[in-house]
Amino acid sequence: MIYLKLFFTFFKIGLFNFGGGYAMISFLQNEVIAKQAWLSTAQFTDIVAVSQVTPGPVGINLATYTGYTTGGVLGALIATVAVCLPSLILLILAGKYLFATREKFPLVWRVLRLVVVGLIAAAALTLCNGENFVDYKSVLLCAGAFLAVWKLKRGPITVLFFSAVLGLLLY
Repeated sequence: MIYLKLFFTFFKIGLFNFGGGYAMISFLQNEVIAKQAWLSTAQFTDIVAVSQVTPGPVGINLATYTGYTTGGVLGALIATVAVCLPSLILLILAGKYLFATREKFPLVWRVLRLVVVGLIAAAALTLCNGENFVDYKSVLLCAGAFLAVWKLKRGPITVLFFSAVLGLLLY
């Protein structure tokens, strides 16, 4: 029964997600923490952080970890395949027409971009909670990382590396 729940939950997330792994975080949080209670908020936050520094898309890493914690290796495999399957099916069915619609329906593409930005912002805001910002050092570390990317135009890998080093030194 858990394997069917994992499959349908992650298939639904994969089917209704637009914008990649970061946009998927808010969907995952709602399903995995609020509805199914497969992970705690702390576990979810930890796996989001680990997903940042491990290979592969964030959403797939989250699905794999959740599947593993709830159903072992088979659960991880089922959750991973289920979250990827809708995209594969849609790309096969609509692949040759995808870019043709860009010129015909430019407003649709603009709206989709705005929706993706909103989903990413929602994911970022849901991670801004008392479990992640435990003291002034964590707030300064987050603000410094944000400013390094935004104002100093540093790449995310560099910012992640220096944030990890600072985190180890501070904590």
